[in-house]
Amino acid sequence: MIKKILKYFSIITAPIAILALVAYLSVSQLPEKIYINDSTEVSDISVHNQGVLNTVKLTKDKVNIDFLGLIPIKSVAVQKLEDIKLYPGGTSVGIKLSTEGVLVVGFSDVDTRDGNELSPAKAAGIQLGDVLLKVNGKDVESSKQLITLIKEANSSTVNVEFIREGCKFNKDIELVKEGEDYKLGLWVRDSTAGIGTLTFYHEDSETFGALGHPITDGDTNTTFTIKDGDLLSASILSVRKGEKGVPGELRGLFVNEKNSIGEIKNNSTSGIFGNSYEPLINPKFSEPMSVGFRNEVVEGPATIITTIDAEGPKEYDIEIVKLLQQDKSGPKSMIIRVTDEELLSKTGGIVQGMSGSPIIQNDKIVGAVTHVLINKPDIGYGIYIEWMLEEAGIIE
Repeated sequence: MIKKILKYFSIITAPIAILALVAYLSVSQLPEKIYINDSTEVSDISVHNQGVLNTVKLTKDKVNIDFLGLIPIKSVAVQKLEDIKLYPGGTSVGIKLSTEGVLVVGFSDVDTRDGNELSPAKAAGIQLGDVLLKVNGKDVESSKQLITLIKEANSSTVNVEFIREGCKFNKDIELVKEGEDYKLGLWVRDSTAGIGTLTFYHEDSETFGALGHPITDGDTNTTFTIKDGDLLSASILSVRKGEKGVPGELRGLFVNEKNSIGEIKNNSTSGIFGNSYEPLINPKFSEPMSVGFRNEVVEGPATIITTIDAEGPKEYDIEIVKLLQQDKSGPKSMIIRVTDEELLSKTGGIVQGMSGSPIIQNDKIVGAVTHVLINKPDIGYGIYIEWMLEEAGIIE
């Protein structure tokens, strides 16, 4: 009798448990907090993809999601903010970064009297993407200084302090002599530079945001840990049109490399941020715009502001194809498609250098362009503007 009861109980509860798990997974990627404008009522909030089996219940400062209206599975805090005004970007900017320490981008064998030996640093466990901070307790501030510190040590063993995936380590490395000098057997990088697009300028805090994604090293795909950086004016010279399998590119130059227009302080998953030395107001789109938070963004028509030639920033049509679930900041919040015939004819869609172009919907800044799909140059990703505002310190 007991076995029969357990059997029937299992038959009844197993499907419910599976459905509950599916319901939970459907909302697990919702953030812990939703931002809304002060003028928005909590009752107006819509939760995207909350699951067909879930019920949304709204309170004064929370969104509660219950399975079948009975079992609580997710609670999201609601924070009201005063209307934030941003000046839209869309202008091309130059970016120069110096790394904290030096970034390991390759290994080299050491040519000894007895033949080639493997890189001593690699043999000791140093990996591509590690950031070397100190040699024998002395700070490494450039690739040239690293060479100097190894020479000054004049020893077959040095202690190296380095960062790997955000954690600091120390390691003793047995060096190998090449001629009269000891060698680590490393290729390192201490700076980078390139062209991107400004997303916004916040006048009250004199803060800017750009790119919508981190600056990474092309060889190791490691995010640069920056020591200092400059934002520069830039001019677009030409466009390499994007094609299937071959990403396009904006080709430009720094207008005045000695005259920085801003200081880059943060290189994060949501872009680069810092303080400007002058108002970064787009002359063609010179009126500040309100922010559209993620609960206001809808799939459908939108525009981007970007610069692809000497004529300066222009507004082009796109479509927000799909909104993606995210529980933390990241550059892939939505899928977008370029629909503007002029932009398609000139660039093929989204090209390198357009990252950071602000996405506008219903006269509000809702995000920024971040990536292109290499095999579909008219399709790419965008980031929610709120992720960028969090990293910039404009909202908390």
